[in-house]
Amino acid sequence: MSEWQEVMLKDIVSILGDGLHGTPEYDGNGEYYFINGNNLSNGKIVFKENTKRANKEEFEKHKKNLNDRTILVSINGTIGNIAEYNDEKCFLGKSACYFNILENVDKKFIFYMATNNRFQTYISEFAHGTTIKNVSLKTIREYSFLIPEQAEQKAIAAVLCSLDDKIDLLHRQNQTLEAMAATLFRQWFVEEAREDWEEVVITDLFEVRDGTHDSPKQTSIGKPLITSKHILDGRLDIGNAYLISEDDFNQVNQRSKVDTGDILFSMIGTIGLIYLEQSLSVDYAIKNIGLFKSSQNPDWALYTYLWLKSSNGRQFIDEHKSGSTQEYVALGSLRSIVFQKPPIEVLQSFNKLASGYFSKIILNRSQIQTLETLRDTLLPKLMSGEVRVAA
Repeated sequence: MSEWQEVMLKDIVSILGDGLHGTPEYDGNGEYYFINGNNLSNGKIVFKENTKRANKEEFEKHKKNLNDRTILVSINGTIGNIAEYNDEKCFLGKSACYFNILENVDKKFIFYMATNNRFQTYISEFAHGTTIKNVSLKTIREYSFLIPEQAEQKAIAAVLCSLDDKIDLLHRQNQTLEAMAATLFRQWFVEEAREDWEEVVITDLFEVRDGTHDSPKQTSIGKPLITSKHILDGRLDIGNAYLISEDDFNQVNQRSKVDTGDILFSMIGTIGLIYLEQSLSVDYAIKNIGLFKSSQNPDWALYTYLWLKSSNGRQFIDEHKSGSTQEYVALGSLRSIVFQKPPIEVLQSFNKLASGYFSKIILNRSQIQTLETLRDTLLPKLMSGEVRVAA
């Protein structure tokens, strides 16, 4: 096998820059999204409900040369989120750095180089600023690393891609399973709802709290702090949550400890992201998130979770959100939720059917965790040359 060479990032890109240092003219009906670092997640560009848009004229004025060789990195505020550009209709703000990989370098290899902890630690250590951290383009350009011949780059990337493809497939299976459970819920409790079912206030079934409003100091080793941006479609993005100390973790959990069967609800920013915690062991804290504690009435957890995600739940959110620059739903509003309460025997029959879908989701999540652990263990070894792959 050939020896690896040391290069700087600037040596293997045709261009490296960032987005607009300013504010474009927004257009709510525009087809082009104005994205920043917080729109980069798990290797993809994510358009959120509150992502601003602009028209084609504004896009043409501020667009950068993004193409199928482009990798994006968040460099302001949230540091180190990575995504590949896949011809999305978007243009960049200043917190998104982009670089275009030369043709003689494997793009996927560089993508994994950027997700590797060595690069992430480097940009974190060189970030400056007190309230909002920022990484300079100079810092990004001067990052040095080892790189093998292109054939070995492709072989390394193929190993990691195969694991990520399996993880992605399991996530998509879980989305399908949740959709099937939601269809079942709609049939039982919307289309076939009975007028004589009594109404119940949610606080008669759950204790409703919220997470900490403080900002514990970020640490290099500790416990994850989950905010609304870490609630994805049916899962938590724990890998991108920042860590807090054990002492801060214990202090936060005095107010809002998450247990198995609890429901999380994003209250600020992107409102109404919902997650049902089904793990037997919970090892994270929450901030600015609504928490429905199910310990008193665990039979109602699935029903309430699916109600919150249903059209009725979405209508409630739309009617109770407040704020102009940043929307939110108040804790008092969450405590005022009223819905129909089907007879317990009907609920238990529904749970017996729906729990089959969620049991499969739990199994898939376990497989995902195993594959992610394997990938995260292999990644630094493959990127350093400690483990070699035949080209």
